[in-house]
Amino acid sequence: MTNRATTHPSNAFSRHVGLGILLTGLLICLFAALGYGPHAPMFSLVVGIGGATFGAIWYILATYLHTWPGIKNNYVMQNTFTARGVGGWFLGFLLTGFYVLLYWFPEYLKNVVAITEPLSQWMRGAAADQWFLYGLFYTLCVLVMGIRMFYKYRHNRYQIFRTLSVMLFQTLFAFIIPAVLKLMNKPEFYFHYFWPLDYDYLFPSTVQWLSSGASVAFFALIVGIVMSFIITPLLTYFFGKRWYCSWVCGCGGLAETLGDPFRQLSDKSLRAWKIERWMIHTVLVFIVVLTALLWLNSWQQGAFLGAFSQTYAKWYGFWIGSVFSGVIGVGFYPIMGSRVWCRFGCPMAALMGLQQKWFSRFRITTNGGQCISCGNCSAYCEMGIDVRWYAQRGQNIVRASCVGCGVCAAVCPRGVLKLENGAPDRNERYGKAVMIHADEVNILP
Repeated sequence: MTNRATTHPSNAFSRHVGLGILLTGLLICLFAALGYGPHAPMFSLVVGIGGATFGAIWYILATYLHTWPGIKNNYVMQNTFTARGVGGWFLGFLLTGFYVLLYWFPEYLKNVVAITEPLSQWMRGAAADQWFLYGLFYTLCVLVMGIRMFYKYRHNRYQIFRTLSVMLFQTLFAFIIPAVLKLMNKPEFYFHYFWPLDYDYLFPSTVQWLSSGASVAFFALIVGIVMSFIITPLLTYFFGKRWYCSWVCGCGGLAETLGDPFRQLSDKSLRAWKIERWMIHTVLVFIVVLTALLWLNSWQQGAFLGAFSQTYAKWYGFWIGSVFSGVIGVGFYPIMGSRVWCRFGCPMAALMGLQQKWFSRFRITTNGGQCISCGNCSAYCEMGIDVRWYAQRGQNIVRASCVGCGVCAAVCPRGVLKLENGAPDRNERYGKAVMIHADEVNILP
């Protein structure tokens, strides 16, 4: 059977047109960044950012529209952008540089920020800043690459629905609702982020501010507490951490859309697995201890450790909140894969992962008799899990790090893998892999 993408006469031309529109839009944005656009922000916004968005969508449609349904990762291991080639390192440099400017040198982005001024005034009734620019770019990346996910995985309903979910949560809860609250002179809140991921949500100063503020602020406080300590454990029990990491979280949403071309770059070695477990649980301990110290210090009216807890909070915000989750977490997509932050640093992923491993109904079942050891499942696991190792042995996969993206099952040519919410009984969850000496052979994280 031939691939219609190669036989359709207009496909290559259409892709070139889309790429041309995309590059033209990016060129206009570059001119604006150099100081040639702020005097005409509406033109730069519509023709620059809008043109780049339209061109990217055109290119995506031209790439996938005339192909047969089914996942195609043709030449992904040879492409310079997706196989740690020169293009990948250059792209990583650009992403990392953007985050460095965003966090610590926003003055260098003032010309680009000025482009978004008309949109910011219309949506928020306030001047644009680097965070509005970031929110706009972030949302456009999720939407545009989400459309790519729709076409690439259009034969798989699970992928379509979860992609639609992350697009909806990012657009509505992370971009539109905060802007509307700002327009109404209310504090900007992101209702799909809560402690410990939104690490300062339960800090004494934040709780005091929210509890003494407007009704919207108090509502946000209640929502955050209920989500952190009631809803999240309950949903994780029934569905595993995938309900959040692959369906709701903005970090996961960007990883699943913009990061999809780089998922095969995750390190599957045992050494990486050991580093992962130490790092992510260390970050979880850090934020739990930090929150406790701040509350103790507040209770003692600053007498407990003095200014140490505040200094601790600032360093956590710098190294974990900025450097790790932002600069490394996204900037290293083309080098280390799409889930660097989620795999090695996210405290919420760590907390839900512990529950998923020991107290959840979620598992990925395997049919080892059908496995042909092609390795697709392991290659495209963004969390660095050697899925094939489990499949070859017919062992169910119950890993704390698994985000339930389902791509391993989608790329399997034999239908070996299946995402299930089964019985919580340990023997049934782990399948025939659970033996008397299971822990001795180290099959569990």
